[in-house]
Amino acid sequence: MEEQKENRPQGAYNERPDPPAPIAGKHCCRLDGQENNVQHCTSSSSDYSDPVYKEIALTNGYINRMSRDELRAKLAEFKLETRGVKDVLKKRLKNYYKKQKLMQKESSNGDSYYDYICVIDFEATCEEDNQPEFTHEIIEFPIVLLNTHTLQIEDTFQQYVKPEINPRLSNFCISLTGITQDHIDKADAFPQVLQNVVEWMRQRELGTKYTYTILTDGSWDMSKFLNIQCRISHIKYPSFAKKWINIRKSYGNFYKVPRNQTKLTIMLEKLGMNYDGRPHSGLDDSKNIARIAIRMLQDGCDLRVNERMHGGQLMTVSSSAPIEGAPAPQMPHYRN
Repeated sequence: MEEQKENRPQGAYNERPDPPAPIAGKHCCRLDGQENNVQHCTSSSSDYSDPVYKEIALTNGYINRMSRDELRAKLAEFKLETRGVKDVLKKRLKNYYKKQKLMQKESSNGDSYYDYICVIDFEATCEEDNQPEFTHEIIEFPIVLLNTHTLQIEDTFQQYVKPEINPRLSNFCISLTGITQDHIDKADAFPQVLQNVVEWMRQRELGTKYTYTILTDGSWDMSKFLNIQCRISHIKYPSFAKKWINIRKSYGNFYKVPRNQTKLTIMLEKLGMNYDGRPHSGLDDSKNIARIAIRMLQDGCDLRVNERMHGGQLMTVSSSAPIEGAPAPQMPHYRN
């Protein structure tokens, strides 16, 4: 629902740049991958007098002076992606250097990443003018399961949902999403679809054998669409969806770009990719969001939960909060 999400109140994000991540002590290295003859760093990660930070600064300065062709050549040398605008290429090269030589976490450090990320991008009922009193109901529930270790899309889920308040789709909604009235008429109501989602996630042992979290393109999928839908369906908000990664925030903070540069199509373009599929198909949107997440992970971004629901309100999660996966999915109870 990208067009619907663009009309968001300005205060809905409350974005703040993430503080720099701590850097573990390692041998200092040049951009060409050769180690310099400096002592091994054993001081704490907060000791910015350590020589390793000077080495990082010198390398970053060198990267800043490189032309786009030089950046692409160096990235190709390291067998990294060479597509993207110049600022993205610089960020990619800087983070490769840091991650490979200084920030690579021990394999035993299990809180580095979630095992899986569930990318969700709902489609909801809509009208061309979308009056304030119009109630958006979820009509497509997609999930793209991203394995953060292999950086591959491992599985997908998609079901349409029959709306209760506006069971007849507007022509605008059909044209925008590609979801037909026949799809909706044959679909289950939201509680049954949510039960199917829970069962699908359980079969993949999410929250039990594997850690996972949810990732969305913005705040509204969880804070508005799911929140409203649960009230319509008289069920409590599912506990597994109370925290998520807002990739727009993560992208903006990581690549240092303003919020108006974090629209799905713009993020893809800046990373040197084209949209694949049908825009405003929930499943296709989710797959393209997953492609952005994969590229960000490759570029050295530590994707982590940055938003949550608390008391029915959207809250920001601090980047200093402990990393923890979502709980094992359970079907929420019905409201009294």
